[in-house]
Amino acid sequence: MKKILVTGALGQIGTELVPYLRDKYGTDNVIASGRIKESCESVVDTGPFEILDITSRENISSVIKKHGVNTVYHLASLLSATGEENPQALWDVNMNGLIKILETAREYNCSIFFPSSIAVFGPDSPKDKTPQDTVTRPTSIYGISKISGELLCDYYHTKYELDIRGLRYPGVISSAALPGGGTTDYAVHIFYDAIKKGKYTCFLEENSSIDMIYMPDVLEGAVKLMEADPGKLQHRNAFNVSAISVTPKELSAEIKKHIPDFSIDYDVDPVRQAIADSWPNSLDDSAARAEWGWNPRYDLEMMTKDMLSKLKARLKQGD
Repeated sequence: MKKILVTGALGQIGTELVPYLRDKYGTDNVIASGRIKESCESVVDTGPFEILDITSRENISSVIKKHGVNTVYHLASLLSATGEENPQALWDVNMNGLIKILETAREYNCSIFFPSSIAVFGPDSPKDKTPQDTVTRPTSIYGISKISGELLCDYYHTKYELDIRGLRYPGVISSAALPGGGTTDYAVHIFYDAIKKGKYTCFLEENSSIDMIYMPDVLEGAVKLMEADPGKLQHRNAFNVSAISVTPKELSAEIKKHIPDFSIDYDVDPVRQAIADSWPNSLDDSAARAEWGWNPRYDLEMMTKDMLSKLKARLKQGD
């Protein structure tokens, strides 16, 4: 039986992954964790929760031992824009936290899911249909931490035969929780402002093309990868996944189909724009499709319709 620990469970992905896993594997078999315990109906109030400092191996070990954990979804991370403000803090969380997780997983023979990012690519990477295996050389501290994490995970798999798998996520769009300091955050905030204000000021240029993915595909992809036949996985770690390649201009046009009076203007943040410019326009996810059947369900039209429907209902309840 799977006993799963989710680190960073109160973040954008964790708040939806935890209930998704609990529905699939049973409430008591999924232990959510975070640096602090905040009120969160979908996570803290529905099942086991542990305070966890991922930079403390003793803390990690005690939680894994207490619950008999055999699988870890390691989501705890600082993101790109936040990282540029404090690179040392990002490195401590993203890299020191990861190696503590890996060492503890080695001790208890746990499988690991490690999410990487489109940020591993840099200005020298091919911009369109960026291949699974290509030059990376990221220029943000977040990207540097993620490519280092990929290599570290590969090392632990090769040297210690740990079962480690992961995806390179593009920008994540979700209706349940706001993102926390990433370069693609605009693609979530635009929906809130469209509903509440009828307008949005974007921090990226209108034609900045970045791959995106909608949360239901994030959840299904992570679990499908972790359940895939390991004999068919040539890469195992850091699969490119893609679903929607879109610019702020294109996303706003799709929203206008549902909210005709919606308008967008631009106040470009040079830091986040520079990060976005260093990333690919689109990813080649053929390896994920071939090796474990990746097949996203949501395109731009479906995602926009679903996001607006869910947010309108939730914001109305909040009022």
